[in-house]
Amino acid sequence: MADDGSTDHTGEVVREFSKRHPQVHLLSLHHRGKGHAVKAGMLAAQGQYRFQCDADLSMPIRELPKFLPPQLDGFDIAVGSREIPGAQRLDEPSYRHYLGRVYNYIVRAVAVRGIRDTQCGFKCFRAQVAEEVFPCQRIDGWGFDVETLFIAQQRGFRLVEVPIEWHHVKGKTRNALAMFFEALAVRRNSIMGRYR
Repeated sequence: MADDGSTDHTGEVVREFSKRHPQVHLLSLHHRGKGHAVKAGMLAAQGQYRFQCDADLSMPIRELPKFLPPQLDGFDIAVGSREIPGAQRLDEPSYRHYLGRVYNYIVRAVAVRGIRDTQCGFKCFRAQVAEEVFPCQRIDGWGFDVETLFIAQQRGFRLVEVPIEWHHVKGKTRNALAMFFEALAVRRNSIMGRYR
């Protein structure tokens, strides 16, 4: 688990848990943003599949098998989706859903083709794909999701969306304007050759 300088005792909980489960490791980082934390965690992870998961577990952990063989196979990146048939969004204010749809429309226009929910915090990468995509990531903020999926599409990796059950967690905030500019930065970085 990558802890980006949290102040809610998450690190302490993971440290205690890892005493009983030595396969769980805590990666303590100085605060630089969610994108930086996910990148560090994905590159430090071991195993054939690397699962990106928000610590608030807004997607119940029982959904995890949907992302792995035998339930899902033949993919490079499995993207959790709150938008495709079979998905459930629970307790989300309508204004947040509307803003998310507007943002995703912009993302599909400028960066990531065909993915209806780039911002869902649950994604599974094959190890080889993670090791190729994440070293190229430049964005430390919220726009890293768009960036990593863009890089993956540019390299021809196969992305699939997985319908999930998702619960809105109060108190989660994102800077919509910053996310918009970071989505545009992905296109600029590509033009400048920063993902080669």
